[in-house]
Amino acid sequence: MTYQPRNERYESMVYNRCGRSGLKLPAISLGLWHNFGGGDLFENGRALIRKAFDLGITHFDLANNYGPPPGSAEENFGAILKKDFSGFRDEMVISTKAGYGMWPGPYGDWGSRKYLVTSLDQSLKRMQLDYVDIFYHHRPDPETPLEETMMALDHVVRQGKALYVGLSNYGVKDTQKAIGILKELGTPLLIHQPAYSMLNRWVEDGLTDLLKEEGVGSIAFVPLAQGLLTNRYINGIPSDSRALKPNSFLNEGDVSEEVLQKVRKLHEIAQERGQSLAQMALAWVLREQKITSALIGASKVSQIEENVAALNNLGFSEEELKRIEEVLDKK
Repeated sequence: MTYQPRNERYESMVYNRCGRSGLKLPAISLGLWHNFGGGDLFENGRALIRKAFDLGITHFDLANNYGPPPGSAEENFGAILKKDFSGFRDEMVISTKAGYGMWPGPYGDWGSRKYLVTSLDQSLKRMQLDYVDIFYHHRPDPETPLEETMMALDHVVRQGKALYVGLSNYGVKDTQKAIGILKELGTPLLIHQPAYSMLNRWVEDGLTDLLKEEGVGSIAFVPLAQGLLTNRYINGIPSDSRALKPNSFLNEGDVSEEVLQKVRKLHEIAQERGQSLAQMALAWVLREQKITSALIGASKVSQIEENVAALNNLGFSEEELKRIEEVLDKK
């Protein structure tokens, strides 16, 4: 059956301007870090992307190494685009990244011009695209000069292979230097993608202030702390949790009793607000518009529906924020 998006797909979404650019991003974006690789069910991934688009999620975030195996998320996404979205490319913001290990040898990792330009060419082939909207350097490279990496980002924009450029996992100092270099090159930094959640607040130590001052947007990944900030962990670690799986970024040691106590108290506050914990956690990340978009992952259509419903209650009273701070600061 041919897919036809809902005519009302934009009505349930909030769109925020990305820094001082002309681009707006949905407040909730969909990441393909998990659940879209070669070992996942293709039709499930297809259903997730359809539902996301039906709910006004126009931004889809990938990277060259997403899978597993690396590259398979881009391949699957490209196949889904061809099957269902060939007439809707102009309504989508598609991003990808390079910066982690992708192929053997000295040219398949980090931040050289050789690696970044070649990787983007490969990503475009896998996704069957002429260009991506945003191309990120995925992590800083301590050995390659920052000027070389930023020149590579500028180069792919001038080639027409990317419309905008971004950084991910960069600290404040390197971000500030990168912003200056890109300004001189004439390709301003559009966006920064940091890890940020109630349980990981490092961006508040100068990064969000820098981005606001420089007119750079931001998109928070793992805003639900790899699922910790959902109802799944209120009664302990579920048997099918990522924390119990090998090669997971969430380890069993991350789910301490101290963390679980915070999660349970946050859950109580969320219930009083008429939200799930996940919805409140997303609303908290988006509070005061310091973050342009929250990047969610999903394995079920119902999770996307629940997360988008967070937009129905984005406001916090001073008392609610105070109570949340008391929970998060408690040692």
